[in-house]
Amino acid sequence: MVSSEPMTPATYERTYGGNRAFHNFFNDFSHIQDPNLRRRLALSEIDKVPFGMYHVRAVLVAGIGFFLDSYDIFAINLVTTLLGVVFWHGAPETAKNGYGGNYGHLPTPVSQALKASTSAGIIIGQVLFGWMADRFGRRRMYGVELGIIVFSTLSCCLVAASQAISFTGLMTFWRVMMGIGIGGDYPLSAVITSEFAPTRWRGAMMAAVFSMQGMGQLLAAVVALIVTASFKDAFGNAPGVDQCDYACQTAADRCWRIIVGVGAFPACFALYYRITIPETPRYTFEVAKDIEKAAADIKAYMASQGEGEVDEVAQARMKKIAAPALNIPSASWHDLYDYFTQWKNAKVLLGTTLSWFFLDLAFYGLGLNNQIVLQAIGYADGESLYNILYNGAVGTIILVVAGSLPGYWTAILTIDTIGRKTLQIVGFIILTVTFCILGFLYNSLSKGSLLALYVIANYFFNFGPNTTTFIVPGECFPTRYRSSGHGLSAAMGKVGAIVAQVISLPLLTKDAPNPCSGKECNPWLNRLMQIFALFMLCGTFSSLLIPETKGYTLEELAGEPPTSYNSGRNGSFTETNAKSRWWNPFSGGQPAGFYYPRMAPNGRTRTGIMTNPELAARRVNMSKVWRFWKRNRPPNSDGRTDYAASSTSTAAFTASGDTVVASAGVLPGWGVGWGRIDRGGNTLAMDNIRLQDVGSLLR
Repeated sequence: MVSSEPMTPATYERTYGGNRAFHNFFNDFSHIQDPNLRRRLALSEIDKVPFGMYHVRAVLVAGIGFFLDSYDIFAINLVTTLLGVVFWHGAPETAKNGYGGNYGHLPTPVSQALKASTSAGIIIGQVLFGWMADRFGRRRMYGVELGIIVFSTLSCCLVAASQAISFTGLMTFWRVMMGIGIGGDYPLSAVITSEFAPTRWRGAMMAAVFSMQGMGQLLAAVVALIVTASFKDAFGNAPGVDQCDYACQTAADRCWRIIVGVGAFPACFALYYRITIPETPRYTFEVAKDIEKAAADIKAYMASQGEGEVDEVAQARMKKIAAPALNIPSASWHDLYDYFTQWKNAKVLLGTTLSWFFLDLAFYGLGLNNQIVLQAIGYADGESLYNILYNGAVGTIILVVAGSLPGYWTAILTIDTIGRKTLQIVGFIILTVTFCILGFLYNSLSKGSLLALYVIANYFFNFGPNTTTFIVPGECFPTRYRSSGHGLSAAMGKVGAIVAQVISLPLLTKDAPNPCSGKECNPWLNRLMQIFALFMLCGTFSSLLIPETKGYTLEELAGEPPTSYNSGRNGSFTETNAKSRWWNPFSGGQPAGFYYPRMAPNGRTRTGIMTNPELAARRVNMSKVWRFWKRNRPPNSDGRTDYAASSTSTAAFTASGDTVVASAGVLPGWGVGWGRIDRGGNTLAMDNIRLQDVGSLLR
């Protein structure tokens, strides 16, 4: 029931002075009483805001969680040899008080349990925290999962065996708990980053957060290398894991605890910032439906403050009057059923879940068994235990530095330009070919060729589906289900990781002679690569179901119509009406990133980060002399739309049929490459907002 109380303007404290240096978004829209219009105008400012230090801070705070996640997940790959030396040394008949019994080798079932237990906990955390973030808010959950990770990591490095409980039981328990925290970090970091990011650089920001996984892998390998070199004397006297004396076992026990425990310390610095971040304005607008609080949080975020301050009386009044007027469905089981029973929405969820599932089958099947694969191709063995540990750490560093990190960084630079869907499909195709070569030509390839192909696989994992499967679910669902959708998609990926461990470890040790060295220790490795090639091919087909999200606002991806005050959201003032064609899997999306149309007469031009728009306009005029064959071409004949340069209004728009043409009087100022639009030309006025936009919002 709509209240009969008139929506009289409230009194707002407007500030000046500092606004000349730092734009105050709160002042722009505090006088607007219509909640739908105020919401879209405020969110459009987030989409067009210049890339600044608050975005860098958001990436670092969110990325530190993935840094720790990756460190903890892949550190177990580096300490398995050490764990075997410490807890399973000697013959089976010498086992006593939870120690000994397998000649220094970690039993295969124990290795499976330690590696799969983290993935099991991650599944629980992804689904649980994903739902809780949609139900209770992103801010309330953010920081809780990082605290769980830190506590569980420190507990893992203190585990020891006893008569009452085995090392396997204790370690598995704490790795499940750690996995719950890691799982919660996936949907929370992805959704918070996407909801705070400007549209033009949203993919790059999310990819930068996810790229911290590579830094975590690198640090784990570097720490393993340092501690191995520190105990060189103890490890150098042992020819192998089955001949490790007391000093060697003591050194191994210290090493694995240091490697596991070091990863917890960087996360402690990010814990404060996670606890004190403001709630995302999109959640406050669309789920909490608190107009005043959302506007204040936008102001606080731009001012690098933790939380916005509101007038409690005005806040309560607006929630009572304006919340029912918002044209946004509330989350409910009925709405959930109605939304996902539509094929256009169900196929997106199917595409994100299946793509992540097929990816992690191969990614974790290899990533958690790097040492085994490196030993098989001759880059992690040696004449002594020291050489084995040293070469294993160096081999991992080579894989990360030569393959993983360049893949992450290339994705950051290109994902907003090339597009998510294109990167994912092309990445799956190249991985299919790579694993086919590794699988069918394995016995005829040299050690150098095997290592090169393995590095290529790591590169295209990250410059492809490993990055895009994380980004797309954080963009393509509406705010009320965004975190749950991402958590469910990521959980399916970790189901694939568990299946990968069940498949890969038995195949890697099947029919291996004892003793053995090199390729003969893993006679079924080529068949495992052939299986992974099939999984990558399946991932290629499942990727056809996902949409191209580059250049679209989150509201447009959720099904809301675009508005004129979203013009220029990618830092440009010319946009194309890109249509997705079913026969072209690489179509769709809007120009974003480093490559986007700048001027209507000559179409697209390459524009750098610091390109002066005045010089760009001059180059466009000069190019008309050479492009004489287009001299008589009518303007805007290619279906593009020209927009005004002002980001706070749609001033200077005139209607011309279905095309909106901007006046040429105002050009963007310096810094346009980072999404900045000059705010000095036009101020916000209600008569500058297109009437059809207002009418559509008031329906």
